[in-house]
Amino acid sequence: MSNSSLGLSEALQQYLLDVSLHEPAVCRRLREQTLLMSEAKMLSSPEQVQLLLLMLKMLDAKTAIEVGTFTGYTSLRLTLGIPELRMTCCDTSEEFTTIAETYWREAGVAERVELRLAPALETLDELIANGKSATFDFAYVDADKTEYREYVERCLTLVRPGGLIAIDNTLWSGSVADPENHEADTLALRRLNSWLYSQEDYEYDLSLVPIGDGLTLLRVGLST
Repeated sequence: MSNSSLGLSEALQQYLLDVSLHEPAVCRRLREQTLLMSEAKMLSSPEQVQLLLLMLKMLDAKTAIEVGTFTGYTSLRLTLGIPELRMTCCDTSEEFTTIAETYWREAGVAERVELRLAPALETLDELIANGKSATFDFAYVDADKTEYREYVERCLTLVRPGGLIAIDNTLWSGSVADPENHEADTLALRRLNSWLYSQEDYEYDLSLVPIGDGLTLLRVGLST
């Protein structure tokens, strides 16, 4: 819901980018094009994506799932930054992902990105049915908020022990802390946050980071 970090003034956000963002030119052009769209709020903030890239490098990640691709900024940034990374991208919009595919081809990463144009739950269930459980190093969830829990449950199955799941928009512009806000997306995110905090059926390390619009990180537990 935000393409900059929650709570930062415009001047401080720009300073943050000026002193920390190392963004390839093709990624910058895609971001600038996306910011002109009426759906620009769906774009992940560049500082958040750069943090994800850093963490994936630390994981030595080779395989990733993205639930919600939009115009492809995150997948472009990650595959450019990690030449060995292969991504499975889930989305339902041909309009938005056509933009993504254009930039993937221009950047030379298209052969490492598999786009699945179908409801994400169908794709995730198909991956599980095809024996892909615990084979992915990373999953990024940034799609329909009312289905976040279902996405996360599938990703907890698909991501290997020691792998990482990142969930975007978990602070939702502060709406999750407003008891008067009963919008469907807000309620879904509030329930997800509470569920993740109290869940005992899964083993994971959890941290909710106030970057972008709130980023929840789950390190999937190692087998004992």
